[in-house]
Amino acid sequence: MAKALTEIRSLARTHTRTAIRVLVNVMRDPKASAAAKVAAANILLDRGWGKAAQPIGNDEGGTLQLIHRIERVIVHPENIHLENPDS
Repeated sequence: MAKALTEIRSLARTHTRTAIRVLVNVMRDPKASAAAKVAAANILLDRGWGKAAQPIGNDEGGTLQLIHRIERVIVHPENIHLENPDS
């Protein structure tokens, strides 16, 4: 299965120049719809510059802030409460 995927990827890559030319032609075609032109332009930009970073938002529309906390607690073995680990 992996060999077949590698072969398909390799074959597809041989058509890269042609695919880019087609996208440029669509983008420049005065008869093409605005949606087609925008789609072609976006695809070209994504391939050339990478996709724009997407911020993660919360329910309130703001940027989600991730808080990480690492806490190291040293417990004396005689003080361990097996019944309630939070004690």
